[in-house]
Amino acid sequence: MSEADAVKRERAERAARRARQRRRRAQSPFLHLPREQPRSILPPLEILEPGQVEQIHQASMTILEEVGLDFFDEEALDILARAGAKVDRGARHAWLDRGLVMEAVGQAPSSFTWHARNPERSLVLGGNALAFAPNGGTVFVQDLDRGRRPGTLADYEALVKLTQMCGLLHTAGEQLVVPHDVPVPLRHLERLRLSVTLSDKILMEAAHGRVIPQDALAVARLVFGKELPRDGPVIGGVVNVNSPLRYDARMLGGLISYARAGQVTIITPFILAGVMGPVTLAGALAQQNAEALAGIALTQLVRPGAPVIYGGFTTNADLKSGAPAFGTPEGAWAAIVGGQMARRYGLPYRGSGTLNTSKLPDAQAAYETMWAIWPSVLARTNFVLHAVGWLEAGLTVSLEKFLIDAENLAMFHRFLQGFPVDEESLALASIQAVGPGGHHLGTPHTQARYTTAFYQPFLSDRQPFESWQESGELDVATRANRLWKTLLAQYEPPPLDPGLEEALAAFIARRKRELTGADLYG
Repeated sequence: MSEADAVKRERAERAARRARQRRRRAQSPFLHLPREQPRSILPPLEILEPGQVEQIHQASMTILEEVGLDFFDEEALDILARAGAKVDRGARHAWLDRGLVMEAVGQAPSSFTWHARNPERSLVLGGNALAFAPNGGTVFVQDLDRGRRPGTLADYEALVKLTQMCGLLHTAGEQLVVPHDVPVPLRHLERLRLSVTLSDKILMEAAHGRVIPQDALAVARLVFGKELPRDGPVIGGVVNVNSPLRYDARMLGGLISYARAGQVTIITPFILAGVMGPVTLAGALAQQNAEALAGIALTQLVRPGAPVIYGGFTTNADLKSGAPAFGTPEGAWAAIVGGQMARRYGLPYRGSGTLNTSKLPDAQAAYETMWAIWPSVLARTNFVLHAVGWLEAGLTVSLEKFLIDAENLAMFHRFLQGFPVDEESLALASIQAVGPGGHHLGTPHTQARYTTAFYQPFLSDRQPFESWQESGELDVATRANRLWKTLLAQYEPPPLDPGLEEALAAFIARRKRELTGADLYG
């Protein structure tokens, strides 16, 4: 290369660097949120004494032995019967001896690594590690421009992109919103396609029946190799108990399929105290515990050592209407005690983050959300599902609330790090230099730390009133509305091997032909 060419190249590289710096400065701080998995420095909050935890445990054992549960799946009944459970096949019912249950539950791992296709996105589940997952199971989508409407595949795509761009969300999501414009038998295929091509975070898919998990496992084998990793799972899904005391065929099919393959099951009873369980929290939690332990034990009877998460989703009903009530003191109690019970059995714990019953991203949505997510974080919940976006008791996901909640996740990440107390941070020399009546804005101690000393919001407005007026008097929902549009315009897909993309497209196309018009659960 000639000297002139070298000079031209150096100038071009400098210009490119300046352009990248300008683009970076123009980007929202949202794009530079931390990506590492948070770990709590706090001891988990506990509101029950050890003796009270044991009372709930013993009540759960009585429920399992004397009341039992319905299991609407022949293979599940076979597995339980072989293990020594008392089974009534005509009633599709089983009674589980406490010794059988506790021996099986004791084989579940206390922590495990959940692998992502991008190794930097893999997660630890258990211990003091927390993971935040996006909204799931929502039917409608809402934004300030178009209001509330049935979800579509385009909405699903937008949510996957936002989830990928948010460093503090750790999974690609499961059933982010129902894509009503896709036939029911094909929806899981589209979800899998978007999760793999638009995200490199850990993969989830519905644990519904046997067909959907088997397709999900086939996709996982395309991504990770024919032989899935032996040192941790790569895919998983939520198994909801049909409370009270029933596992239906759809949930059992998913549980057995994922557990047999050594993949993650998140066993989660959904109990509304006063409707699907006793009106008293102690009784509702005893039932939750019995239902969760029955499913967890079954995963270990299918495959000892299969990764499983103890899920809690107990709250109260509004007894004036029978509707779910979220963001309540009673729901907070249940979230905290669920963590205590999970630790009683040495299991990772799943809770929920932004549960609320508001119809809009308003003050009610905010304060009910805080009553849900603070207890989850303080309980050291290892897997916080529905960490962003929830409205209307989970029927709706709001694109504006997605970003409002993400701001909270960023602040939690900061809060959980704690702050140092040492010679430098005590700043005695700076205090002495400033003395009485001065200020610290211009001191060397402040100047050396001003960019990192405090959390910097990407959404909150801290302008003086007059400046806020001059800039348009925008409320937080309006700012969030503008931001999600900007972010989607800036989205760039993560790298994906062309061969994998082709193989995935071919698999999806073939399965669509095979499943068109099929009944996945018949």
